[in-house]
Parts: sequence; structure tokens; C-alpha cells
Amino acid sequence: MHTMWKGSIRFGLVNIPVKLYAATEDKDIKLRSLHKECHTPIKYEKKCPNCDRELEADDIVKGYEYVKGKFVILSEEDLKDLKEEHADKAVEIVDFVKLEDIDPIYFNRSYFLGPGDNGSKAYALLREALKQSGRIGIAEMTIRSKQQMAVVRVYKNCLVMETIHYPDEVRSADEVPSVPEQTDIQKKELDTAMMLIDQLTAEFDPEQYKDDYREALLRLIQTKIEQNEGTAVPEDAPRENVVDLMSQLQASIEKSKTASKKPKEPAAETKKEPASAGKKKRTARKKA
Repeated sequence: MHTMWKGSIRFGLVNIPVKLYAATEDKDIKLRSLHKECHTPIKYEKKCPNCDRELEADDIVKGYEYVKGKFVILSEEDLKDLKEEHADKAVEIVDFVKLEDIDPIYFNRSYFLGPGDNGSKAYALLREALKQSGRIGIAEMTIRSKQQMAVVRVYKNCLVMETIHYPDEVRSADEVPSVPEQTDIQKKELDTAMMLIDQLTAEFDPEQYKDDYREALLRLIQTKIEQNEGTAVPEDAPRENVVDLMSQLQASIEKSKTASKKPKEPAAETKKEPASAGKKKRTARKKA
């Protein structure tokens, strides 16, 4: 796994060096948008509609729209000062609570926590203490220049940190339109619903669930590749890296080769090149 972040977990006077790893991955199949006529990937340009010209990175600044059409500009220095002020590389555990006290709506993203250098013993101590107490840690931290709330808990034999939303980031359920108030439900209807729930009740086994749509889409893509329905970017278009959809497909699309070659010039008109130029060409052919 790739280390995303290095820091420490702090609670009380205990300091545990840790490394952060992504616990989940996005398996969505990413489809590119192509020009229908020539199948070239569409290029999205950074363009100012007012000045009607493309912009370079140095032409762009950050701004906050405080009312419609009005912005306050934040300079790189402004943002740098804030980042340095909140750059503490620590997961500060401020409380311990029960997991069932937190509604799942608050959970955002999961990360594995591994011990850092010389942190194995303290790591194991926290893991065992969380197991024995049946508690999870509520923590505050800064990751990728953003302050986060998080929980630290045990998953199998590993510590997991899960970022959670702040209360003001979770919208009120009262704002959901057309939610019915308490209605009269017949006992027979409720009994039937309860019976159905009982029949479908089972222990949660995540291995039995799969993304049927993604697998069907992959099969469709593989079929089209095998039927030679692949397409290639025109030779004069910018080349881009091609990423396999899934390693188990082991499917690669062959790039088209230039069919025509430039005719050689007559020997009489061939100009003599310096020895150094010929040497460079021979070296290039060997590498090829």
C-alpha cells in the first residue's frame, strides 16, 4: 500500500507514530468523452469567458463568492499562512465513545492506520485498550489542508481512522420534501412487512454482494475488444496514457501504425551528414 500521510495519534501523554493508507478504492468504470466523428478524447480547457482566451496556471487565483457575482480573493500567501497554522501532523483523540452512538450518516471515508517507526508497542496498546473497552476514539486532525473530525477504531487486527462530517455538514432531515407524518397503518399490513423482514434477516456477509452493473459493463467492453471494435487516437492527436479497466481482463488495445512511409530520396541527392549525426541515428535505431 502507498503511504498517504505520516504523523501520530495522541491521547493524553501517549504519542503513537502512524502511517495512513487508503482503506477503500473506487472501482467505478471511468468512460472517456470522445469526439463522435474522429474518436479523439475531448480536451477541457481553462478559458475565461469574459476575456475569451485560454488561461495558464499563473493566471488563476482562488476566490470565494460571498454574494452572486461578487468574490473575495484569497492569495497564495493567505492560504499558505492558514495551512502552516493548521499543519499539525497529529490525530488528536479528544473523547472516547461507543460506536453505536454515532449515526452512519456522519461517516465519510475510511483509512487504515499502520504503526510508524518505533510505534509498534504503543500501537498494539491502543488497539487492545479499544478492544477491551468497547469504545472508539473521537479525534481531530488536518489532512490535505483540511481540518477533519475522525473516529479511530479497531477493524479486525488493524486500527482504522474514519473521517466524519461535522454536524453543520449534515443537512436536516426536516428539509426533505413530502416526508409523511405519522399515518394509520393497518395491523395486517405491518405484520406482513415484519414477516418479510424476518424472512430476509441474515448475518451480514459483504462477500455475497457484488456490483452486477460494473461486471456486465466490463463484459461488454471485453466483448467489443475481442470483436476488434476498438479505436485509436489519430496520429496527429496528443498521445495519452491508456489505463486498463481491470487487471484480470488483461485486455490491451493495439495502437494503429503508420501505413505509409515517406519515399527515400535518390542517392544522388542525398546530402552527406556529419559523422556525429550518423552516430546519433545508429544509436537511436539500436535503442528502438
